[in-house]
Amino acid sequence: MPKRAMAVDLARVVALQQAAYARNRDLLGVEPLPLMADYGEIFRTMEVWLEERDGQLAGVLILEPHVSHLLIWSIATNPDTQTHGVGKSLLRFAEARAKQLELSTMRLYTGTRLTHLVSWYGRNSYVIERVEEMPDRSVTHMVKHLAV
Repeated sequence: MPKRAMAVDLARVVALQQAAYARNRDLLGVEPLPLMADYGEIFRTMEVWLEERDGQLAGVLILEPHVSHLLIWSIATNPDTQTHGVGKSLLRFAEARAKQLELSTMRLYTGTRLTHLVSWYGRNSYVIERVEEMPDRSVTHMVKHLAV
C-alpha cells in the first residue's frame, strides 16, 4: 500500500520521475510535462504517494484533488519494476483515494504519441474525453467514472 511522501522524499521522487519518463522523451520528441514541473510546488499543493517494494522506491503517484474530480497528475514507475504491477497498484489506489474523498470521477492526461499508455489506461476503463493540440505536442485527456 502506498504511503504519503514527506518533504525528505523530494529528491527520491524527482530521481524516479526522471528515470521513469526518460523513455517518453524519445517517443514524444519533446520534454515530458512531468519533467518540466516544480516538485517543491507539487509537494506543497498535491498529494504525493510512494510505492516501495523490497526497500526500493518502485513508484510514485501524484494526485490533484478538485471539487468535481480527482486528477492523476502522474503515475511513474521505476524502470526496474515496470511490468511488475506497480502502475496498476497505484491506479487502483488512486481510485480508492477518490472514493475516500467522495469523488466519483477520475481524470488524467498523457501524451497522444504514447499509444501504449493510452491503450493501458483504456484497458483499465479510462476513455478518451478529448485530445488537446498544444504548440509542441498533443495531449490525450481521459476520464473514468467510478461507482459510489
